[in-house]
Amino acid sequence: MQGSARTLIATLLVSFIVGTAVSAETKKPPNVVVIFIDDMGFADPSCFGNPAMKTPNIDRLAAEGTKFTNFYVNSPICSASRVALTTGQYPQRHRIHSFLAAHAANERRKMPDWLNPEVTTLAKLLKQKGYATAHFGKWHMGGGRDVKDAPLPQAYGFDESLVAFEGLGDRILWSKTGNQELSWKHGRGEVLDLPKHKTTETYVDRAIEFIDQHRDGPFYVRVFPNDVHDVHLPAEEQRAKWEGRSDNPPDIDFFAVLDEMDRQVGRLLDKIDDLGLEKETLVVFTSDNGPTDWPRYYKAGHQPPGFTGPLFGRKWSLFEGGIRMPFLVRWNGTIPAGQTDDSTVVAAIDVLPTIASIVGVESPESVDGQDLSTAWLGKPIQRDSPIFWEYGVYGSIKPGKESHISPDLAMREGKWKLLMNVDGSSAKLFDLDDDVGEAKNLFEEHPEVVEQMRRRLQLWWSEMSAYYAVDDGTEL
Repeated sequence: MQGSARTLIATLLVSFIVGTAVSAETKKPPNVVVIFIDDMGFADPSCFGNPAMKTPNIDRLAAEGTKFTNFYVNSPICSASRVALTTGQYPQRHRIHSFLAAHAANERRKMPDWLNPEVTTLAKLLKQKGYATAHFGKWHMGGGRDVKDAPLPQAYGFDESLVAFEGLGDRILWSKTGNQELSWKHGRGEVLDLPKHKTTETYVDRAIEFIDQHRDGPFYVRVFPNDVHDVHLPAEEQRAKWEGRSDNPPDIDFFAVLDEMDRQVGRLLDKIDDLGLEKETLVVFTSDNGPTDWPRYYKAGHQPPGFTGPLFGRKWSLFEGGIRMPFLVRWNGTIPAGQTDDSTVVAAIDVLPTIASIVGVESPESVDGQDLSTAWLGKPIQRDSPIFWEYGVYGSIKPGKESHISPDLAMREGKWKLLMNVDGSSAKLFDLDDDVGEAKNLFEEHPEVVEQMRRRLQLWWSEMSAYYAVDDGTEL
C-alpha cells in the first residue's frame, strides 16, 4: 500500500509540473526549430551509441533535453519521409511512396511530380499564429531534374527558403552533371555555386540570420542538411582529421562530414542560447531514414558507412534500421533535461499535431498522427493508434544487401511489429521489447496476434492504395 501511495504521489507531482510548465508557456508559445538530417542512422549520434566518434553538439541536445528511443519516420526513403513530417499524414495519401525523380520515373511509379500545395502543413498552421517561417536545406517534395514547374516552398507556408537540387527557388548546387545538371537552367530563384562541404554551413548561416532577424519571435525554422547523404565530400582539411581512423575506407569521408555537421548544429544552438532564447525555443532533432545501403559498397568489399546500433536493416528497408531514428527534443526549463524515454512510441506524423498543440493551434482532422505533447514534456504515454508503413509496392530502390530487403508492409502496435507483403506472404512478427534486432520471427508462436494485426494492416493498405486509383491525385 505504501509503495502504491508513493507511486500515486509521484504521478500527481509529474502531472502538476508538466501542467504548470504548459500553462506558463501557453502565454507565449515557443519558437520552433526542426533539424532533419538526411540519411543519419539510429546510432550515428554518440548519445545513441556511435562506437567510433563523438558528436558533442548533438549530445548536448540530449543532455539538455529528452531522448526518445522509439521514434519512427514513416518511410525508409527521403521524399515520403519528408511529406509525413511536413503534413502529419501518411505519404501514401499523396501518392508519394518513394523519392521524387524525373517526370517519367514519377509517372511510372504512380507518383505526382510534387506534393499538392493545397495540403495543410505545420508552417501554414504556425503562420496563422503569427510565426515567421523558413526552410533551409534539402526539400525533395517537388522540383529538380526535369521538373521545373513545381511550386516553391513558399506555397507550403515558408516565408524564406534555400534548398538543394531537389527543389526550386533559391538553391545550392555543387555539381554541373547528373541530377543537378538541369537545375542550373531552370531559373526560378538564385543559384549558389558552392562545394557540398559548404552546404550545411550555408544553411545554418541563413538560419542564424533568420533567427537574429526574428529574435522577438515567434519563428519556425527548418534546417535540413544533406551532407551526411552520400556521396560524402568533405573539405580536405576535415578529411585529413579522420585519415586512418577506420579500416573501412568509406568511413573516413563519412566521419568527416558527420563531424562537420555536428559542429554546425552547435553553431545553431549557440545562436539560440546567445540570444537568450533557450527557454523560449523548442528544438527537435531527428533523421529522415536509415544510413545508406548502396550495392556498390558491398561489391567493393566494404561496409556502408553509418551506424544502426542494435537495429537490423538500413535505408530502403522496413526493418528497424531503416525507419527507427534518433529523436531529441529540447526546450530548456520546460522539457526535462537529461531524460530518456524508452517507452513512448513516436512517429514523424505526430510532429505536426504535437507542435500544434504546444503552440496552441488546432490540427486538422485529416492528420494521421496524434498529439504526444504529454510525452515530449516529460511524462511517457502509450499512443492511441498503431503506426503503419508501405514501401516498394509500386517500385523503389532496394537495399544493397539482400537480407535487408523487407516485405512491402509493416505495422507496429505496442511491443509487436508485423511485416508482410501485400498478399500476406513473408509474414514476420517480432517482439521489439525483447528482440529489437528482429532476429526471432514469432509468426508461428502467436497466430492470434498475427491475425489481428494482419487484418488491420490490410485494411490500412486498402485505404491507402485507393489513392493511387485517382489519376489526378485528388484527395479522397
